[in-house]
Amino acid sequence: MNLLFLGTSAGVPTKQRNVAGVALRESKGKGWYLIDCGEGTQHQVLHTTLSLNALKAILITHVHGDHCYGLPGLLASAAMNGREAPLTIVAPAGIKAWLDATCEATQLSLPFALEFVFSDDLPSVEFERIAVATYRLSHRAPSYAYGLTERKVESALDVDKLAQKGIPRGPLWGQLKQGVDIEFAGERLKSRDFLISKHKPRKVVVAGDNDQPDLLSEACAGAQVLVHEATYTEAMAEKAGDVGHSYARQVATFAESVALPNLVLTHFSPRYQLNAHASPSIEDIRKEAQSVYSGSLYLARDFGEFTLDKAGHFAELEGE
Repeated sequence: MNLLFLGTSAGVPTKQRNVAGVALRESKGKGWYLIDCGEGTQHQVLHTTLSLNALKAILITHVHGDHCYGLPGLLASAAMNGREAPLTIVAPAGIKAWLDATCEATQLSLPFALEFVFSDDLPSVEFERIAVATYRLSHRAPSYAYGLTERKVESALDVDKLAQKGIPRGPLWGQLKQGVDIEFAGERLKSRDFLISKHKPRKVVVAGDNDQPDLLSEACAGAQVLVHEATYTEAMAEKAGDVGHSYARQVATFAESVALPNLVLTHFSPRYQLNAHASPSIEDIRKEAQSVYSGSLYLARDFGEFTLDKAGHFAELEGE
């Protein structure tokens, strides 16, 4: 699995950072998922190898513009690029109402179906290679986190258990190996009970705006990576609380409390500059988080790319 950040600024873009958007690529093939789609996201995509025809789903965390204003333009461009396959959008119901009104007012007719799943219902959605679970957060508008877990992990048959059940070698073994449940001796047997995974399913949690990181305890169970906003430092804690955002120490303290191995901070207020010698700077966010978190800490940057391998090792890829 691979994370590619398309925008890391909060509220408005800066000269170096676009507003929210992150792509999660599947481990095989060109399939990918877009979490949030701030204004200008399609322009960011043009600087990558991502294809709108290979996009499997769009997951919007909440209705604020810096997380969704890029959606109509990206969908229109997908249509212009010849996309015909249906596209799933997991989002608050307000996103559908807004998008329907925009399409009507601007005469945007898409040649592919949009299949909406409302995150307000906290759905679990399964795609071919990824399962998505939804978690409720705390913000000025209803906001959600998405847990993306690898499906169809490479596995081997549990030969001893098969022998105990008396299941003969042959087609039935093949079906179980492929993840197909079978009928044997009048009993329904589930394939998962006869498979031994070769590695732990990879899981990444990407959270929307949120002023209570503790709400993610359940979501982070079994996760190797959490992507969470750190809009401010603790010096701005009162401001953060007023507008429903988190600050660096707050998020890092939570990550430490649940022994999360990897934490990626993003969604930085424009007041924090890239220049480490400026004040305030993003380096202030890093230092504050590092003071309370002992895991591997990363600060996202536009076009920063990370990989999570089968062994659960997470690392930032070197840029060009």
